Amino acid sequence: MRAITIRDTLSGEPLELDARPGEEVGIYACGPTVYARIHIGNARPFVVFSVLRRFLHAEGLEPKLVVNVTDVNDKIYAAAEAAGIPSADHAAEMTRLYIEDTDLLGLGRPDSEPLATETIAEIIALISALVERGHAYEAGGDVYFRVRSFGPYGRLSNRSPDEMDQGEEAGAAELKEAQLDFALWKARKPGEDTFWGSPWGEGRPGWHIECSAMAERILGTEIAIHGGGSDLIFPHHENEIAQTEAARGRSLARIWMHNGMVETRAERKMAKSEGDVFLLHRAVERFGAAAVIGFLISGHYRQPLAFSEPALEAAAARNERLANFLGQPEADGPDDPELDARQERFRDALADDFNTPRALAEIHSLVAEANRRSMPGARRAASAMLETIGLGALAAAELEHDARAEQLAAERTRARAEGDFATADRIRDELAGLGWEVRDTPDGPTLRRPA
Repeated sequence: MRAITIRDTLSGEPLELDARPGEEVGIYACGPTVYARIHIGNARPFVVFSVLRRFLHAEGLEPKLVVNVTDVNDKIYAAAEAAGIPSADHAAEMTRLYIEDTDLLGLGRPDSEPLATETIAEIIALISALVERGHAYEAGGDVYFRVRSFGPYGRLSNRSPDEMDQGEEAGAAELKEAQLDFALWKARKPGEDTFWGSPWGEGRPGWHIECSAMAERILGTEIAIHGGGSDLIFPHHENEIAQTEAARGRSLARIWMHNGMVETRAERKMAKSEGDVFLLHRAVERFGAAAVIGFLISGHYRQPLAFSEPALEAAAARNERLANFLGQPEADGPDDPELDARQERFRDALADDFNTPRALAEIHSLVAEANRRSMPGARRAASAMLETIGLGALAAAELEHDARAEQLAAERTRARAEGDFATADRIRDELAGLGWEVRDTPDGPTLRRPA
């Protein structure tokens, strides 16, 4: 088995994934807070970690991907109040739409998708352990983590505690021992209609403790990989580390893996709250699932990714060229001996800090070579590689051109070559009536179903 390395955010070094064939590899990736429908930025971690699971499985491992859903939160209370419905109903509807929207990608579901609201007993037990160990304290019905009690705090984000702002989970300043402390449990406030009883009174958990408890309940501690967007490094993941290590005396994860943000303008991540929204389901409707996946893996996962409609159009065009290649008959003869080396380079690229751009380049290089000369087995090899990175549907794209469409396309090509553009335009219209669109590309005209 080849060595698989991932750059660990905590150490800043590439770490080898310590796993053997057939061995379970636990992956916990932080999922959405379901107060609105998700956009492409929210979809990047879903795609990155779903494709990572596919690759690990192809390497003979048994990845177990857990992606949580945060279904109780201040933003959910606010959105539900604005909609005039109970917060639990709003969260349930947004959770349904999140699953519906991510199902459009065709990558399958994570192995487990825990809800915060179904993990309350474990959350309360974890908070109680922190209180018993002196790492947390109750104040006015809230419970806070005592940050100064945990010496390594700040090592993930490489920040000084004096320069940190806990953000929305900071809690009430007047109740805390220190401004740096953050809320583990929040006492019920007027108008909050989703709450639970606890040793500290009615309330609900803080955001950070939810993920510590959900990860531990399903995967235990010292899981192989913990991931999410780079915007979660601080405070969310910093606080997860502190909570779990302080309560259990063991690390939460061996490798921390963070994807870069999808940005709509220079140095700005896409965020629902800031209005930079391109909803995932709309993008899939317009460009297709494969284009969205291709766009999201076109850059290295650790780097920011610049969003634009032309970028999605370019991804769709690349996919179309691949689909047209796969739709052609396989060349006769034994598999080309060069294919093994190409497939090895493809897998090596993914094993080297999950370098999807390099892996994609290997596929496109193979296609270009196979278009230049006969390479038996090239289409099967390309199809297998695309399946590994979540683009296997391209091999089943609607390229079964009926005989009439093929004949018309050939006649149109001849008409254009002869300068008879009126006939070419008439044939284009006839093809459209049959449900086909002609697209002229540098490699020649192609037939495709309209989006």
